[in-house]
Amino acid sequence: MEYNIQDIIEYIVHDFRVEYDRAMQLFYGLRTFDKLMDAETGLYLESSAYVYGIFQDERNFGNLVQTEI
Repeated sequence: MEYNIQDIIEYIVHDFRVEYDRAMQLFYGLRTFDKLMDAETGLYLESSAYVYGIFQDERNFGNLVQTEI
């Protein structure tokens, strides 16, 4: 899970052109992070790219789009 978070933060830094601290704030402030940390969702088993896609959807649409989590 820790490596997924690091990868996702790196994606945010690159795609949003923000500093590392700001990228962490962006990710930790959304429900995607909460779902990733919740072992019952199984989201931690998915790839970093998959979780980043969920993060992007939540940012773009204002809520989680993935119904399975």
